Amino acid sequence: MEASRSTAAMRLSLELARRGTRGANPLVGAVIVDAEGTILATGHHRGAGTPHAEADALNRLGPIDPAAARAATMVVTLEPCNHTGRTGPCSRAIIDAGIGNVIFAVTDGGTDSGGGAATLRAAGVEVSQGLLETEATELNHRWFAARAAQRPFTTLHLAQTLDGRIAAADGTSQWITSPRSLLHAHEVRARVGAIVVGTGTVFADNPRLNARNEHGEPFEHQPRRIVMGLRDIPADAALKADGNWEQVRTRDPHQVLALVASRGIDHVLLEGGASIATAFLAADLVDEIFLYQAPIFLGAGRGSVGELGIATLSAARAFRLDPVDGEAVRILGPDTLTHLEPMPSGTGTL
Repeated sequence: MEASRSTAAMRLSLELARRGTRGANPLVGAVIVDAEGTILATGHHRGAGTPHAEADALNRLGPIDPAAARAATMVVTLEPCNHTGRTGPCSRAIIDAGIGNVIFAVTDGGTDSGGGAATLRAAGVEVSQGLLETEATELNHRWFAARAAQRPFTTLHLAQTLDGRIAAADGTSQWITSPRSLLHAHEVRARVGAIVVGTGTVFADNPRLNARNEHGEPFEHQPRRIVMGLRDIPADAALKADGNWEQVRTRDPHQVLALVASRGIDHVLLEGGASIATAFLAADLVDEIFLYQAPIFLGAGRGSVGELGIATLSAARAFRLDPVDGEAVRILGPDTLTHLEPMPSGTGTL
């Protein structure tokens, strides 16, 4: 297949990958083309527990003549995985489908999931790598960073006023944002493994921290509730209702993520308190932000983020709009939702 057609197929794979959701798994897209570069099928990963991009593309391909399969090429943004988790290994699925060629952008360096390229080559599949590697690496740069640090991917939820307040001067905070924003926040809750809040939030709001649909009914998946802080939690705290919670008696975000990782949880949502947001931002442990902003001013009140130790503008912690899983800026009722991710290192500020 011509290099220009391979590149075009990889650019399409990257575009498809952006339709997924950030979190426990990387964003991955896949395209299957014939010997002339004509697209036969496409796929992308939609989130934890769903078919990987390669399997999604193969499912859409359907029956194919063995000779045509051998001549076909799968172009994928990440090295096909080589392990069985919630789904089977993609390397095996490709081999079983008879696909003769694979081009991928970035190597999967995971101890468990890596090695797919070697498995494919051993089965006689022609494999090449590195096409648009820079673009594919940047797409998942924070997922790679979290994985390298052996910590969960970390999402920060911020619900604030136009002037950055999360509570009024008298401490009232329920609810600053609209029901539409709350529903979206609950949908995010339903796809994470754990929610982290501070003891201050528990005392101020007594939240349940479960994930509920528009009818107030719980989603099938419920995240574990993690309370971070030193104060004892009241015996009748709402988040204790079903026992799916624990307290981490520390103010160190690294210790919290280490504990969560030890529970086998690989996606965390930070929901509670300016102190929590500040600690994780200061430690550069926030991988994405959902910023819900209500069209109101409070003037006085509690700010969403505290002191980060930044003395000059050039040292600001920079984020960029993230058009993954929908528009980067969306209207939710009267509110605005902005989806953000940290700027990749070495790219400067906004």
